[in-house]
Amino acid sequence: MQPYQAVKAYRCPGCNQEIPAGVGHEVVVPVHAPEDRRHWHTPCWAAERRRTGRR
Repeated sequence: MQPYQAVKAYRCPGCNQEIPAGVGHEVVVPVHAPEDRRHWHTPCWAAERRRTGRR
């Protein structure tokens, strides 16, 4: 998500810290469960992908 698109704060499931409004980040949407989308800090998502092999 581009910084200008982030209009509210989210909670990163990787570090459990807030992603403030206006901060770019990753929006991860499971193909088979789009209602389970999550907002991640970019470095947290990169670490999760390395750890689990998720895409």
